[in-house]
Amino acid sequence: MKVSVWDTYVNRSDGKIMHFDILVPSNFNNEDKIFDFGKNYLKTKEFITKELTAKECNFCHIDVAPDIVVQEITEKGYSIIEIENCN
Repeated sequence: MKVSVWDTYVNRSDGKIMHFDILVPSNFNNEDKIFDFGKNYLKTKEFITKELTAKECNFCHIDVAPDIVVQEITEKGYSIIEIENCN
């Protein structure tokens, strides 16, 4: 499955910057919904973050997803890859 990778940076209340990717099917282009996926992910964190908007989340590239990502997208519509300061 080809996926769109949305590169996302969100400021945390402790001054750190979270970096994570939101992956969705490559034919999915509803930006508001993609931002909602990111906001839902942020709600799972114990720390406080600033708002997620188009300024923090941008389309980066299209890639081929590994099976585990395909499974997660099939189950909930998106997948998150944590890169930096996500825990």
